Amino acid sequence: MKSDNIKKGLQRAPHRSLLRACGLGDDDFDKPFIGIANSFTDIVPGHIHLRKLVEFVKEGIIAAGGIPFEFDTMAVCDGISMNHEGMKYSLPSREIIAATVESMTKGHSFDGLVLIPSCDKVVPGMIMGACRVDIPSIIVTGGPMASGSYKGKNTDLITVFEAVGECSAGKISEEEVYEIEKSACPGAGSCSGLFTANTMACITETLGLSLPLCATTHADTEENNNIAFESGKQILELVKNDIKPSDILTQEAFNNAISIDMALGGSSNTALHIPAIASEVEGVSVDLDLFDKISREVPHITLISPAGEDTMMDLHLAGGIPAVLKTLEDKIDTSQLTVTGKSIGENIEKIENKNPDVIHPLDNPIHEDGGIAILKGNIAPNGSVVKKGAVAEDLMYLKGPAKVFKSEEEVTDAIFNHEIEEKDIVVIIYEGPKGGPGMREMLNSTSALAGMGIKDVGLITDGRFSGGTRGPCVGHVSPEAMASGPIAAVQNGDIIEIDINNRSINVELTDEEINERLKNIKHPESEVTGWLNIYQKLVQSADSGAILR
Repeated sequence: MKSDNIKKGLQRAPHRSLLRACGLGDDDFDKPFIGIANSFTDIVPGHIHLRKLVEFVKEGIIAAGGIPFEFDTMAVCDGISMNHEGMKYSLPSREIIAATVESMTKGHSFDGLVLIPSCDKVVPGMIMGACRVDIPSIIVTGGPMASGSYKGKNTDLITVFEAVGECSAGKISEEEVYEIEKSACPGAGSCSGLFTANTMACITETLGLSLPLCATTHADTEENNNIAFESGKQILELVKNDIKPSDILTQEAFNNAISIDMALGGSSNTALHIPAIASEVEGVSVDLDLFDKISREVPHITLISPAGEDTMMDLHLAGGIPAVLKTLEDKIDTSQLTVTGKSIGENIEKIENKNPDVIHPLDNPIHEDGGIAILKGNIAPNGSVVKKGAVAEDLMYLKGPAKVFKSEEEVTDAIFNHEIEEKDIVVIIYEGPKGGPGMREMLNSTSALAGMGIKDVGLITDGRFSGGTRGPCVGHVSPEAMASGPIAAVQNGDIIEIDINNRSINVELTDEEINERLKNIKHPESEVTGWLNIYQKLVQSADSGAILR
């Protein structure tokens, strides 16, 4: 066992002495040591129940003959950090989480890992850390939040953001916003739509890193607790059989994950996180071209909020990710190994789709192609990302004059001052990985426009959009403005064409005109200190997953 490094032999007497201080006895030194990465925090709804959940994991580990050792990682709430400098720390937190898992595991010679994430950057961060240490690992995602309800309709966090826009447009009162605010987030769990956190949980289950139904089993439920307990037991089986992330995370497993992403119409942030995870696995290659290829092959078959009215509970009751995998059986590689010790095919052998109105069959898809599209053109030669499944058919093609803003704050002020008009193409630059730094989400601006009812407007940015964003919002434009990408050359009044169905995004400028403008661009000074200063120096382009190198 790897833990023999800290518990066996004469020279490890000092180490055993310290372990005895933690409550271990003679018999415990013959048992596997299992690290538990818990992302509990009091200020993130997706994580407030994880302190209770981890106790079930520990019980499972002890029941199976292991010794659990809990440690903490950080978690930033994207909703709370939205639309101020706090959002600059959200994506960078993924790297801290990965480094924490790596450091604690290597530092203490764990034999296995149970990882307990919930929200957006914590899930990929923990997986990245697990890939680096490559010891037997299993993931227990914390589960979705239940939907809220207001006037007989489902509500969630996006409902509140859009209500602010409605109020600004005079459509509803501040009192109504207050009532929606109180109803939308009723308790523990990751925000209830198919936003980034829940999308990444679905990706995790598809990759084979969590037990079946883990992704859609709701937070703070008996079923959630049972999955935690069984995961605690199962990690000992993985240790016994030496099944590691490198045995599970093959190229085909990543192809399957992208396929599920396309079928669900998941968050555009997966185009950052899946390549970032893949970058930690030897022999695997995931880029935007692979997303584009699979998007053309796998249809969009669910309409979960924000794309539609269905909820994560609807998806769960229809059979969850196993039922989606069963539906896509002929389009994925079902031979892939999972943490059950069985293949995907074995896991879904007896699964049925319990509600074809929620999980559409392949002969009746919502869209013939996937829910995420990769657009390229002279604005984004290395690619950009749009959540196609959440764009209305009449907005798949837009052409209009650019209105350029150099920060999220600028565009938000312009929206709430009613300076954005129908047919405008809003361009937000210097919000990329280096430019922000930190590649902030623009949920405040997209939700405000949706709430105000200003629909015929395109948004383009080298930053990113929330998994809760809907509409023609194109993010991850690469290369970014701070790296002198072509988007930095766009000026007010330039005509931009967004053609989502044909996967193109262009400004009506020649290459010569773009290059001449770029010669004269003076990038804004970036005044950052501390961790963001380090991050800005090391972070790579969005099309590479905004990884550090």
